[in-house]
Amino acid sequence: MSRAEILGSADEAVAGIEDGSTVLVGGFGLAGMPFDLIDALIRQGAKDLTIVSNNAGNGDVGLAALLAAGRVRKVLCSFPRQVDSWVFDDLYRAGKVELEVVPQGNLAERMRAAGAGIGAFYCPTAVGTPLAEGKEEREIDGRKYLLEYPIKGDYALIGAHRADTLGNLVYRKTARNFGPVMATAATTTIVQVDQVVEAGQLDPEAVATPSIYVDRIVQVEARHYTVQGAR
Repeated sequence: MSRAEILGSADEAVAGIEDGSTVLVGGFGLAGMPFDLIDALIRQGAKDLTIVSNNAGNGDVGLAALLAAGRVRKVLCSFPRQVDSWVFDDLYRAGKVELEVVPQGNLAERMRAAGAGIGAFYCPTAVGTPLAEGKEEREIDGRKYLLEYPIKGDYALIGAHRADTLGNLVYRKTARNFGPVMATAATTTIVQVDQVVEAGQLDPEAVATPSIYVDRIVQVEARHYTVQGAR
């Protein structure tokens, strides 16, 4: 039987997230960003959070709004700066948020490793760069590698297209991004979807995240934003 719970609101879905939690947040820029769950987390009030995401927020919505609310202590991401990352830029320059830059492939693989129960792995990315500082280096077959450790989350907030009542998830195009690996890497996975259907109505071949990895689901109306220029 599925353990996934269908909830009536985003506020119910994020209830209980504790101060100091590590939260994996899906999204590739604005694609797949769980806007409603993030807004609910702001209302919920959890603070001192460590956020793991592809980037550090866009404009003034989603992850950027969580940063602006002063709830984030540290960000682990691949792309902290871009044309519309002014919220993160201001906080980082003021020393109000910590940053750990993780190459994008490493970010995905470190979360995948957490979900797969892998204790650590060697990867050549970042050898010879400042990102290698403090990491164990090993030569294998004449090539240098760095030891990387899994990234685990207390919670994952992800956006999917459809879920069935068991908790199986289908994503839409690039909105899929980090959702599947984050779902496996978190203790509690919370998902917002555009639609919930009865079990058996999803094509099994299209299911990217099986219900065993999903804990809470809320159906919300899809929200879309466009990237604005630098202010």
